[in-house]
Amino acid sequence: MKTFDQFSATSRRDFVRLLSLGVGSTLVGNALGQSLGGLGTPGSAQADKPLGVALVGLGKYSTGQLAPALQQTKLCKLTGIVTGSPAKAKQWQQQYQIPDANVYNYQTFDRIADNPAIDIIYVVLPVGLHAEYVERAAKAGKHVICEKPMATSAADCRRMIAAMQKAGKKFSIGYRLHFEPHHQEMMRLGQQQTFGPIKRLLADNGFRFNNDTPWRVSKQLAGGGPLMDMGIYCVQGIIYTKGQLPTSVTAKFAPKTDPVLFKEVEAGVNWQMQFADGSVADCRTSYAENLSSRLRAEAANGWLELQPAFSYGGIEGRTSQGPMNLSNVPQQARQMDDFAACVLHNTPTRVPGEMGLRDVQLLEAIYRAAETGQRVSTKDVVAVLDKTSSR
Repeated sequence: MKTFDQFSATSRRDFVRLLSLGVGSTLVGNALGQSLGGLGTPGSAQADKPLGVALVGLGKYSTGQLAPALQQTKLCKLTGIVTGSPAKAKQWQQQYQIPDANVYNYQTFDRIADNPAIDIIYVVLPVGLHAEYVERAAKAGKHVICEKPMATSAADCRRMIAAMQKAGKKFSIGYRLHFEPHHQEMMRLGQQQTFGPIKRLLADNGFRFNNDTPWRVSKQLAGGGPLMDMGIYCVQGIIYTKGQLPTSVTAKFAPKTDPVLFKEVEAGVNWQMQFADGSVADCRTSYAENLSSRLRAEAANGWLELQPAFSYGGIEGRTSQGPMNLSNVPQQARQMDDFAACVLHNTPTRVPGEMGLRDVQLLEAIYRAAETGQRVSTKDVVAVLDKTSSR
C-alpha cells in the first residue's frame, strides 16, 4: 500500500482538506470528572504529567479540531506530529512548541518507538491508510486512537485489533459523539425506553460533494463514498439510540448524477435496518445532495430527535415533551481525555476497536444489500453494544 507521502503534493493537500468533515448524561462530563478526581493529589506523577499525543496526518481535522482540543484537555497534551510536509511541520512546531525530536515523517514514523514523550498515537489519515499506521503504531508500543471508519474492510479491522492486542496497548476509535451530551441523552432515553418501545428510527447525513478532495471518491483510499464517510454516523446513532443490533439490512444506491465523479464509489445510498422486535430504521446518505443532519426515534408514547445531529457543535435536541436543554461541549477534548483516563487507570474504552469492526461489518452488509438488491442478514456482525448513560 502507498504511504501518504507517495501521493502527489496536490493529492496530499486534497486528502487533508477533507479530514475536517469527519472523514462516536449523567453526561460523560460526570464520568470524566470522576476520572480526573482519581488521578492523584497535586504533585503526584499522574497529576503532573499528562500523556503525550502525536497526531498522524495534519489535515483540516487535526488542524481545526484535534490540535485545538488538545489545548483544552487535562489528561493529555499535544507532544508530537507526523507529516509529509516540512513547511507544515515548521508551522506546527512554532504554534505548539513541538521540539525537533518529536517531529516525524512517514518514513521515520517507526522511530517513534524510542520516544518516551509520546504515549498515544492518533491516526488521522485517509481510511485506506488506517490499518498500516495502526499496525506500525502497535509495533512501536504506543496506545492508539484511530479515526472512523476504522478501515476499508472487516479483515483489516481484525488485523488492527490483533496487532494492538499483541502489543498489549489500549485501542479506541474516534467516535467523538459518544462523549457529547445530546447523543448520550439519546442513548439514555432510547435504551431505557423512556417513551416506550421504539418503533421507527430515521437518520440522514450528507452533503453535495464538489471534488475538492478527490480521495473521498477513491475506492482504494476511502473504501467507498458517502456511506463510509457520512453514513457511518447514521449507523452509529441508530444502534446506540435503539440499544440493539439490526438483524438484517436492505439498501438501494442513489442514481449517479455524475458518472465521472462517482466512477469508483456510490453517489448516495438509502438503506433500512430491520430489528428483531419488528422496528426499522430508515437512513440516507449522499454526496450528490445536501441532507439534513438528523437522528430521530419514534416510540410508542413519544419521540426524540437531534437536528442538527452530527456536527462538531451547535447540536440541538428535543423530545415530544420539549427541548433537551443540554450544553454543547468540546467533543474531541472529552473524547481524548476519556481515552487518556482509560490508559492511566487501565480501564476499557467505551469505543474499542471491536466497535469499529462491528460498524465496518454493517457498512459491508449495506453495500452487499445495495449491490444485490437482496435483504442481507447481519447475524455474523460482532455483538458490541454501546453503553447507555444515566442522567
